[in-house]
Amino acid sequence: MKKPARKLRQKGFTLVETALAIALTGLIGLGAAMAIAEVSGQTSRNTDYTTLNQQTMNAVSWLGQDIQMAQTIAGADDFPATDLELSWKWWDNSIYSVNYTLEDGSLVRNYSDGTHLTQTLVAEYISADAGQTYFLSDNGTVTLNITATLGEGAHSVSVTRVREVTARPHL
Repeated sequence: MKKPARKLRQKGFTLVETALAIALTGLIGLGAAMAIAEVSGQTSRNTDYTTLNQQTMNAVSWLGQDIQMAQTIAGADDFPATDLELSWKWWDNSIYSVNYTLEDGSLVRNYSDGTHLTQTLVAEYISADAGQTYFLSDNGTVTLNITATLGEGAHSVSVTRVREVTARPHL
């Protein structure tokens, strides 16, 4: 009797080939997941940076405009621990005043034209740390240093804006 001929062409995958394919697919999936997580984290940091950048620009813009108008500035040396008070007299002898307060990271502007009081939220996430948000006055030039921070620990993002403003003469 003749022994059956051995089949040389078998169909299908061996166990080793299948395990190798599963391992490679897992590695590719892991790499893709890590890349997606990194892109997502970077997108979040970029969004936080953009938000903080806008907040600090708003604060510097409002403060700069009011400081240019002001004839008197009170509280600049102790801001943000105390309120910043600015006032000026208009050509028709109307008195205008602005009071800036920083509480829980929100910079609020209270503006009075003598008859009406308007309150505006100027910026959020502003740091109350005197080493990060402060004013320096030197011979009529006021230097604003405004820092905004979002997040905590290793995930925090901070943006600082500095602007020099020349105040009105006789300040």
